[in-house]
Amino acid sequence: MTQEEIRVGIIGADTRSSWAKVSHIPAINGLPGLKLAAVATRNEQSAREAAKAFGAERWFSDPFEMIRDDRIDLVTIAVKVPAHRELVLAALHAGKAVYCEAPLGRSVAETEEMARAVGSNHTAIGLQGRHNPAARRAAELVSSGKIGRPLSARIVSPTYGFGPEISLAHDFFNKASSGANLLTICGGHTVDLVEAVLGQIVEVDARTEIRWPMVKLTDTGEESVRETADYVSVIGKTRSGTAFTADFDAGGQGEQVRFTFDIRGSEGWLSLTSDHPYGFQAGDLRLVSNIPFVAPDRATVTGGLMGAAGNVGEIYAGLARDLRAGTYSTPGFGHAVHNARLIEAVRRAADRGERQIIPNREE
Repeated sequence: MTQEEIRVGIIGADTRSSWAKVSHIPAINGLPGLKLAAVATRNEQSAREAAKAFGAERWFSDPFEMIRDDRIDLVTIAVKVPAHRELVLAALHAGKAVYCEAPLGRSVAETEEMARAVGSNHTAIGLQGRHNPAARRAAELVSSGKIGRPLSARIVSPTYGFGPEISLAHDFFNKASSGANLLTICGGHTVDLVEAVLGQIVEVDARTEIRWPMVKLTDTGEESVRETADYVSVIGKTRSGTAFTADFDAGGQGEQVRFTFDIRGSEGWLSLTSDHPYGFQAGDLRLVSNIPFVAPDRATVTGGLMGAAGNVGEIYAGLARDLRAGTYSTPGFGHAVHNARLIEAVRRAADRGERQIIPNREE
């Protein structure tokens, strides 16, 4: 990167209700050296509205036209998972840096295909929980040995989504073909944080349940068949020998939506918590421990829905450093492949009723 600002184009920046609106937009606008150069949505009117509302220089109703624009350096893809592949491959082919939300693909094979196409392009995957300053400090506490040998961990990761009622616009979360469900979203983010703090997961066993097989569509009154689990329980072990349990529990309300990650070591303990409605990956994490520690760094950027821009901003900041320095330190599509394989192992464990061994991660 030789120009002063890195010019970002976002696909999926809708003004009404979009993840880009509450996280990506305030993150980009709050970081020096990044510029929201363009937005692309499904139609001309919404694209025009988004450009005006978010202060983008240009708008596109054809995302592929934006991808081909020489005035865009970094393409952010924040749309539904089934649309990821075509957009990602087009952006990589155009030589652009690409930041894509997680999960990257609808399957392991689709994720691997996109990762093979990366070449020398810079990429980032939206598994942002590991970038939270409190999560990074927790990982440092564990690796320093200050809590002794990590013995066990318990994770409870609830969400208000995937419950007995849902809007028609979000009904795709209920369908297996969408690639976006409780396991791939909540589970994918959560196991990534487990690995960020405790190291690589090497074994998993799992149980899944569909507690609400028929889901009421709130805006139409009709019912929809749920095809994916609304409860997942995982028992696993990390390479260091730490045993852990993780419950992904849908349909929470109010105070029920409270993420907890408790680690017990031979010499101490620590805990990460969050009560953000989008889960721990979206908001602030709080770290407590019986071992003295240096307070986590302040987030590079704040803003968005209850601080949703914070962790996303950390990814943008890291990716911007990589683009300027020619380095590749930000977890990208290779990391997304590992996460997809891990989630697939959890799914197989639940389907087959037997423990799954996770192969060594390919760096």
